[in-house]
Amino acid sequence: MDDPRPDARQRWSAGTYDAHARFVSDLGGGAVEWLAPRPGERILDVGCGDGVLTAEIAAAGAQVVGVDSSGDFIAAAAARGLDARLMDGQSLAFGPDFDAVFSNAALHWMTDAAAVVSGIARALKAGGRFVAEFGGHGNVAAIVTAMRAVGRRRGGDIALAHPWYFPTVEDYGALLEACGLAVRRIVLFPRPVVLRTGMAEWLMLFRKPFFQQFENQAEEALAEVMDLLRPSLCDAHGNWTADYVRLRVEAVKP
Repeated sequence: MDDPRPDARQRWSAGTYDAHARFVSDLGGGAVEWLAPRPGERILDVGCGDGVLTAEIAAAGAQVVGVDSSGDFIAAAAARGLDARLMDGQSLAFGPDFDAVFSNAALHWMTDAAAVVSGIARALKAGGRFVAEFGGHGNVAAIVTAMRAVGRRRGGDIALAHPWYFPTVEDYGALLEACGLAVRRIVLFPRPVVLRTGMAEWLMLFRKPFFQQFENQAEEALAEVMDLLRPSLCDAHGNWTADYVRLRVEAVKP
């Protein structure tokens, strides 16, 4: 989310995201299955992005509200005919109006996790459920380590290599319970993802601020990161894989 350093703020383009990261929503089917939306339910999608999965939930007959902090994503979601609203997931402005809250591949960008979960708990009706999937402990560990190594060697801000929240099962389960939600099931699992358009595109989509800090040496820093990653994440045919680890959870408001 917002960072006080202008060069550290993550910005999104719906078109670029569609070209280089469509796998994110394509792989969200398991979380939607856990949600199991039903006709007539009112569901909140936190971090809805461009609305691809939001539309899938709506197609099941649910009344869906999507929220995201990116104006470009909200415009893309609204163009799909969705009720999409510009809102920070760390400052959800809803009362107990929803039968379910859903989120896919977004909560790791919201580092004030307690504020997120508190807002989700407030938004749920009694008996309502929360289903989410996002980056868990160990997600993109090799990629982060390579960026930190290059950042340290170049005297950069290594915090820009890891702006995310990747919790363990134990930590996230405890947070849910502290916010009044009872965990039904929670799992952490590896999900290596082949990057159809390559590692450089992934890095510049998700961690452009890290490389921008090096100004006219940004391309050199990018090449150094890729050189460090090549032995472990690139096969003999030049295909790159991201070392994803996902946390998937279902919880209920008593």
